[in-house]
Amino acid sequence: MKVQATKLFAPRACQSILIFVSLVCSALAQNQTVLLWPNGAPGSEGKTGQEKVRIYENGEHIISSVHRPSITLYLPAKDRATGAAVIVIPGGGHRELWMDHEGYNVAQWLSDHGVAAFILKYRLAREEGSTYTIEGTELKDIQRAIRTVRSRAQEWGVYPDRIGVIGFSAGGELAALASTRFDSGTSGAANAIERESSKPNFQALIYPGLPHEMNLSALTPPVFLACGEDDRPDIAQGVPKLYLALKAAGVSAELHVYAHTGHGFGLRANNQPPVSGWIQTFLDWMGAQGILTRK
Repeated sequence: MKVQATKLFAPRACQSILIFVSLVCSALAQNQTVLLWPNGAPGSEGKTGQEKVRIYENGEHIISSVHRPSITLYLPAKDRATGAAVIVIPGGGHRELWMDHEGYNVAQWLSDHGVAAFILKYRLAREEGSTYTIEGTELKDIQRAIRTVRSRAQEWGVYPDRIGVIGFSAGGELAALASTRFDSGTSGAANAIERESSKPNFQALIYPGLPHEMNLSALTPPVFLACGEDDRPDIAQGVPKLYLALKAAGVSAELHVYAHTGHGFGLRANNQPPVSGWIQTFLDWMGAQGILTRK
């Protein structure tokens, strides 16, 4: 009887163990931080200082002194996952990173709605004493983030051809650069990550700083644009001009300019309609693009 009981119990026990292990692995992956260059980022040699965090008067976290660029994972539950992924790029004038309303809040919302999100911490070109550059160092960080997510797409439950970027303010400038200055990877690279393409499959630019040169073409990924009409002129007027330039280049684009809205609205609990609904509008746009359709 003991042997028979063991035979009946063993498969169920094994199944329970496998389910438990799977849940543990999923929990460990959630909000895990992955260094883009585990052995040190090129251009940061000798920089050993720790990241600095200051708390703004409203409780938000602001990070600076980034020398080890990374992505933080927000993976959706498997039963809700669409296979789409978005790399979230906070702004802060290239001097700091506003991590809550342009980072954590956005990533959590996307994850809750079936989209894998990866918050990018990038090196800062305009921080006092910085040796980094926007079109050199920062661009390399977002390109490496795209390559990293693409190289681990199966592990993280995303489709390698549905990896996009969303950037806010200075992060929007970085997203725009990544979407116009990409490559197909280096086929003979020793590191498998560097063999992957750095091209995002779609982009969202939210009140973005705009690069001086964008080199738009029919190869530019489709774009979701949003800003406030009361933002500074280079954004409030520049973003609609960008929309027209995108259409002239044959790029699919959608534009939203919110009335009586300024810079930096991001995703905050106290945002009021209609701007409070911009992220749902972005998700709807992703659906219209076919990005959320499961394969």
